[in-house]
Amino acid sequence: MVAGVHDLALFVAAGLLLNITPGVDMALIATRSAAQGFRIGAAAALGVGAGCGVHVAAAALGLSALIASSATAFTLLRWAGAAYLVWLGIGLLRSAQPGAQNDAATPAMPAASWARVFSQGFLTNALNPKVALFFLAFLPQFIDPATPDKLPAFVVLGLIFAVNGTLVNLVFAAGVAQLRRRWQGAAHWGRWIARGVGALFVALGLKLALVEDGLG
Repeated sequence: MVAGVHDLALFVAAGLLLNITPGVDMALIATRSAAQGFRIGAAAALGVGAGCGVHVAAAALGLSALIASSATAFTLLRWAGAAYLVWLGIGLLRSAQPGAQNDAATPAMPAASWARVFSQGFLTNALNPKVALFFLAFLPQFIDPATPDKLPAFVVLGLIFAVNGTLVNLVFAAGVAQLRRRWQGAAHWGRWIARGVGALFVALGLKLALVEDGLG
């Protein structure tokens, strides 16, 4: 047990409940898994996990507190996240057009596609200011305030949350990919999912950019 960490079982249980809550990350994983299968869906899941690692490091080093206390820093991060969501959403909408190249029937995607989807998952999570504030608010609940050096506790709890979240997302990607294999007309459904998630990302990006405090 790392010094300063308490109620670890409760932390794991609460973290798993949060990990299975639908959100932008899960929507991206579902879209890629439905359109291209487990390998590409797993790339998105691993990218999300890597992005989560950025927030763990930021919380441990106090950067999340700086972002939360600085209106300018928070606004810049909010705008960057909003712009990326809109850009990603437009890309999904364009890829779902009837004349666009359809990846759903491609059995093996090139390495560049895997890396591109990994980066999409990474940026979707890393540029989300609400995730940064979540780590800043959630992790300290399970760290003893009297602990002189809280950095190891932050890192351990953050890594546990990130690893568990990645495992949940990988299982989710596998489940969606399995449904894709069983459905007839998977390419058709994949296009409609891409359209829906693309529109959702554009709407969320615009909301994130337009909400004054970024927390609505």
